[in-house]
Amino acid sequence: MPPPYINIEPYKTHNFTMEPLKNGKCHNIYVEECGNPIGIPVIFLHGGPGSGCKPQHRCYFDPKIYRIIPFDQRGCGRSTPSGELENNTSYYLVQDIKTIREKLGIHQWLVVGSSWGSTLTLIYAQHYPEHVIAMILRSVFLGRTQDINRSYTEGGASKLFPGAWHRLVKNLPLTERKFPLPAYFKLLTNNNTAGQTAAAIALQTWENTILKLRDHEYQHNPTANPSPLAHSRIQLHYALNICFIEDTPLLDNIDVIRGIPTKIIHGRYDIVCPIQQSWELHQKWPEEKLEIIHMAGHASESLLIDVLINATREFRTKPLHTTITI
Repeated sequence: MPPPYINIEPYKTHNFTMEPLKNGKCHNIYVEECGNPIGIPVIFLHGGPGSGCKPQHRCYFDPKIYRIIPFDQRGCGRSTPSGELENNTSYYLVQDIKTIREKLGIHQWLVVGSSWGSTLTLIYAQHYPEHVIAMILRSVFLGRTQDINRSYTEGGASKLFPGAWHRLVKNLPLTERKFPLPAYFKLLTNNNTAGQTAAAIALQTWENTILKLRDHEYQHNPTANPSPLAHSRIQLHYALNICFIEDTPLLDNIDVIRGIPTKIIHGRYDIVCPIQQSWELHQKWPEEKLEIIHMAGHASESLLIDVLINATREFRTKPLHTTITI
């Protein structure tokens, strides 16, 4: 069943230029504004890292009520340079969100994040709680070593999809197969263009398998935006650096955001971000509302979308323009 809000197009787009890089270029961040220009501001933080925003992300929000602000994070989607890793860390992404809020003249907003976007939502809120009126988190990812290893180390998701895992690692040296990310990152960042593309397609095939809960043959789309190469480069860049938050674990800073109304949505059969992560967050923060979707996985299935849309409807009826004292 399609979302109730369809065919939402931006009424304005932006390309915000950030700090210069060593090569003289700058990160340019693509931002959209959709829906009601004077509505409740809501920023949507996409997953990945490196996935980019999609038109369907606009459709989670009532365009008559919300001023909808999706954007492509550094190096992915329509943000440029594509696949750029310099100055691409969680800290810089948080500062990009701050810049977007300031440039659009917004004091407080609803922040909605999906998968890696939920991680970034929590990081941002812990830095700037005074600017967050509420949060919706779908498929929480806490960004710890064990959370990354679940998908990318032998013994996690590989036990459920041994055939797909074998195809991912079979061409690597035996010593690299238990944790293949360093080897793949070398392939993605070397000067062999064909090797880069092949590595990106292999990773995308594995990721699509565990996302969609079926062992299928991934069909590479050379015109995809973001490209598999940019997506994979950024994703492994963050994974190998423990999402740049190893020194500031999210669960250690819950008190900073405890006063922010929050709804968490998680599919019980999520292989990419197992529900244990939302449960651990809920144990540390019982004030937030956790809704478990019993027959859903990680991908944007209709059950998850329905619950997410219902959550945005709930928040539109609350007095969200009241400043929260932290």
